[in-house]
Amino acid sequence: MEIEKLKEELKELNKEYAKIKTIPVEERKAFGVEMNKKKQAILDKIKAAEEAAEDAEIEPLDITAPCDFNAEIPGLKQGSKHPLMTELDHVVDIYQAMGFNVMEPRQLDDEFHMFDSLNFSKGHPARDGYDTFRTSENFIPIAHTSAMQNRALTTYKDRLEKGGQIAVVIPGRVFRNEDVDPTHEHTFYQCEGVYVAEKANMGELLGIFKNFFETYYGQTLRIKTQPGYFPFTEPSFELLVEKPKSLGGKGDGWLELLGCGMIHPNVLKAAGIDPEKYKGFAWGGGIDRLVMMKYMLNDVRYFESGKLDFLEEF
Repeated sequence: MEIEKLKEELKELNKEYAKIKTIPVEERKAFGVEMNKKKQAILDKIKAAEEAAEDAEIEPLDITAPCDFNAEIPGLKQGSKHPLMTELDHVVDIYQAMGFNVMEPRQLDDEFHMFDSLNFSKGHPARDGYDTFRTSENFIPIAHTSAMQNRALTTYKDRLEKGGQIAVVIPGRVFRNEDVDPTHEHTFYQCEGVYVAEKANMGELLGIFKNFFETYYGQTLRIKTQPGYFPFTEPSFELLVEKPKSLGGKGDGWLELLGCGMIHPNVLKAAGIDPEKYKGFAWGGGIDRLVMMKYMLNDVRYFESGKLDFLEEF
């Protein structure tokens, strides 16, 4: 074996080096330098041979070979569904069971759908509050799933003419120029809801919420509203859900989970729907916060961190 042969050479060299005592003093320096050069050369060869031997022990992976789904691939871990995607599917399932259709949002949109169709007038100060990103072509990575409200209304408004209703949920990713901390992220998920019919009121909306949250968390929960402001709803509310001990609360706490309200007449008009004949309500809230509350997580940044030790818990 090459490594053993090199080690023998090193032993012989060490024996040769021992002769330095018998050499005249004036010749010892040159002798020592020469011996050290030979020794270093042998050590370099040994190191290279050991590394080559280690590489040879690893069986090369043929990426062109047919996949054997029953074989364990060395060095790789079994992937799994991201917890946010699992919970997002669960959220959608609950709304579909209540009769809602599902639409997928765009991740880049324009001024009209992001602001104009939602009753944000030009120069409206609320536009600044969203602190959105912009592309060089002036497209907007959507800051809220409400950017899909106009498309949802125009896509399904023929149902109103047939005596039916518009009932749509829109789950998707949104982007904001946020200062990132344990409770704020620049990238997160929302779920938008839109309902329009000849008769629609806040009592129906609160009934939907109570059914949704009790189904999602698997327990009886109290909900309440407090006044809020959104240009695309009037009146506008913030919905709060009781945070019981089983969800990390103290039994007397409330957590704001989403914004909601009756759809503003101008939003219906922008979609070609007569606000004198039809009424509607809408809501939008973060999925990340729902999941944090469900699993008692204390940092929203875990979801986008890519840390395997966190993901493996799910």
